[in-house]
Amino acid sequence: MTTLFGPDRGSTFTVSSVQHDDAIVVHIGGELDLRSVPILREHLRRLWGRSGLTAVIMDMADLSFCDSVGLSELIAAMKRSEALRMRFVLSGVHGVLTRVLNITGLGRTFETYDTAEEALRRLTS
Repeated sequence: MTTLFGPDRGSTFTVSSVQHDDAIVVHIGGELDLRSVPILREHLRRLWGRSGLTAVIMDMADLSFCDSVGLSELIAAMKRSEALRMRFVLSGVHGVLTRVLNITGLGRTFETYDTAEEALRRLTS
């Protein structure tokens, strides 16, 4: 797991991943913003190098904030996954992120599931 602490040590960003057969669940928590996007980008870059993966599930259940830079990174990650012939889905989308996705119209762009477990069931069956 990678953790980034903000200057006041109050804001954090965490990213970790667990592989389930040919799908990988990327758990992100805290604030996805200008400071944390490079950490997520590097984490995903390492995952895309793995052979045999067919799906990336971004578990957003513990995400507390996402700015426009974070949204842009999610779009870039989706495009990169699709270029590698992998499905890219979001799970656990809630609160402010749900509102932002709906306001921007991106709610229709991303395939979403209520939980990472539901996404795994749908994508690996």
